[in-house]
Amino acid sequence: MIQNRAIRVVATGARLLAGVVIAVGCVAGVVAAVALPWPGLTNTPAQQSVVPAAADTTLVCTGDFRAVGRNSQDATQQFSAGSPSLTVESSGPREDTSLEAPELGGSGGPQRFVGSAEQGESALVAAAETVSIAADDLSGLAASACREARTESWLVGGTVETGTSDLILLSNPGDVTATVTLTVFGIEQTASTVLVPAGTQQSVPLASVAAGTQAPVVRVTAAGAPVRAVLQSSLIRTLDPSGIDLQDTTGAPSDRIGFAGVQVPDTSEDTALTVLRLMATEQAAQVRVSARAAGETVWETDVELEAATPTEISLSGLEPGVYSVEIESDASLVGAIRQTTRPGAGSDFAWMTSAPDIRGEVLAAVPAGPGPRLHIVNAGDEDAVVTIETASGGDQREIDVPAGEDAVVKVSADTAYAIRSDAPVRVAVMLSGTDAVAGWPVWPGPAAREPIVVYP
Repeated sequence: MIQNRAIRVVATGARLLAGVVIAVGCVAGVVAAVALPWPGLTNTPAQQSVVPAAADTTLVCTGDFRAVGRNSQDATQQFSAGSPSLTVESSGPREDTSLEAPELGGSGGPQRFVGSAEQGESALVAAAETVSIAADDLSGLAASACREARTESWLVGGTVETGTSDLILLSNPGDVTATVTLTVFGIEQTASTVLVPAGTQQSVPLASVAAGTQAPVVRVTAAGAPVRAVLQSSLIRTLDPSGIDLQDTTGAPSDRIGFAGVQVPDTSEDTALTVLRLMATEQAAQVRVSARAAGETVWETDVELEAATPTEISLSGLEPGVYSVEIESDASLVGAIRQTTRPGAGSDFAWMTSAPDIRGEVLAAVPAGPGPRLHIVNAGDEDAVVTIETASGGDQREIDVPAGEDAVVKVSADTAYAIRSDAPVRVAVMLSGTDAVAGWPVWPGPAAREPIVVYP
């Protein structure tokens, strides 16, 4: 009995020991399985990279300059005060048509140029227009480039001060009606809606949507079809006409914007002839503004901006010359610079909008006008070699623009130029003469079509 009991005890101990060993082994196996990567089954879906076909390029100009107030019986009636001189060039086939201007009797509307894409390449099209007026109620030089229509854009210049007559011109080159919302930022934020039928240009007096706002900023948003927005401005001091302007929309809000082609024709101790208007679009911002000439910083200041509140900064400390202006901010903003030829009646003015970086090849049109020049600004960290050639061929120049420097190049009026750069630069067209000033930045052509991945 004692022997059998001993045998059972030994057998039971052996089973317990074996169970413990097996349990430890199972736990170790589970831990190892968790720690080590498990074999997986992957299935890479079929995919293909496709480059979308290039689309046609559509540019819209501004059309006749409008005069308001010439009819004493109807102060709102509009008249054509002058038809623009147009310069246009394209790299391929182009269709030229015009939009209707119902407020001018159906005629005098802007030109529309459609460049056809060929062999998968976008068409390069450039056009610009200029108008010079010398009348009892309007005088000065106004010029602008023809641009593509957009669903959102910003107008930073303009005023509703006594003696001004500013119009927002809305052109719809599409085939359906556009519903346009004008949001005005100033003392308070207001919004209004305008319908722009297909193939027409409509005007909205700035005073009707921005009453009481001395330095408004207007955001233009379009639904149904994109529109081209331009601000036409004119000024009368007492009884003397003192300038006209066509201001294009500025670029999208950004925390860093730059200007090329800022002209300071004269200085005055009593009047701010060169003024920068800025607005932080979403939140308050700390801003550094610096003006440069010939590669040197000649003026700078720090500014605090309240959200959605336009602010003007005098640049009257600048001596006569051509400048670039750099603005760095900790929040997104928009801006434009007003240039005036001299104080007093009979002068002229123009708003310069911010300039985008361009690289590669662009086509730029220089219309008829006094003293045509290009201002090339290299705000980057690498040297740039810029080639300027007439679109018709023949006149070609190569210009070295070191990092942080700029160059002013004389060009011919009523001529289109192909501009090529191997590094990002900003370029502006400038016109200037006695009591005449105009300018605008050169924009890149249609964006290159980026490849997209298609999953069948």
